[in-house]
Amino acid sequence: MFDPSLLRSFLAVAETGSFTRAAQRLQLAQPTISQHVRRLEGQAGRVLVDRDTRQVRLTDNGEAMAGFARSILAAHAAADSYFSGTAMRGRLRFGVADDFTMTQLPRILRDFRALHPQLNLELTVGQSGALHRRLTGGQLDLIFIKQAPGGAEGTKVSTDQMVWMGLDGIQLGPGEPVPLVSYQDPSMSRRMAIDALESVGRTWRITCNTREVNGVLSAVRAGLGVAVFPRTLIPGDLVKVSTRLGLPEVGDVDFTLIANPHSATDPVDALSSAIMGRTLVR
Repeated sequence: MFDPSLLRSFLAVAETGSFTRAAQRLQLAQPTISQHVRRLEGQAGRVLVDRDTRQVRLTDNGEAMAGFARSILAAHAAADSYFSGTAMRGRLRFGVADDFTMTQLPRILRDFRALHPQLNLELTVGQSGALHRRLTGGQLDLIFIKQAPGGAEGTKVSTDQMVWMGLDGIQLGPGEPVPLVSYQDPSMSRRMAIDALESVGRTWRITCNTREVNGVLSAVRAGLGVAVFPRTLIPGDLVKVSTRLGLPEVGDVDFTLIANPHSATDPVDALSSAIMGRTLVR
């Protein structure tokens, strides 16, 4: 049987991509983390981590071990909660901005459900503004959304730059209106895009209105136009085109967790900690 302490160290390396950051997360010395990974490789009889001077990557066996490690640690935690009588029960209504589904968030939620099998997690995916209205109306317990930087409400998880995203070969002629792919109004990214263009006197036209992130991505992939999108969430087949097309700076956005003050605190705090403790984008 694999030692849970070795698995925890290995997972921290896998999720942070760094022995140093893994040591900081687990509050252990870096040599201890390295030793744990070597011992786990010895137990498995396989190389799990490909180390070079610039970065740390998992081997194919390492990717397989990461999946097993999550399942093993989740089972340990669930058993401990069950037999200690501390297992969380009830319902947690969680709302998330739809573009966050492209990050590591689905895996975080999967692991959270495995850790808390008796907690009913209800997921709502939508646009940030609509989710915030539902939280205010008492229909959600916790939301993970985008909002303007420096907001006093909620807990900031990270900050990202909003940029212009498009096909690598997209062209825009001199004086041509910017073809804009956008969420339907009201939308934060739509407003940021239009404000940025109008601030420099650029004309624009909406070429696609959509309600969800898949619609935005499909329209951009079809060459219908460009869209304002968080830089770290741009898929691999699309690129930042801000500089090449001479488009104006858009600004930053905060990824923020906001809790309903009237909801049960233990489930909300547990999920918030799970999200804050993991790297969303790799």
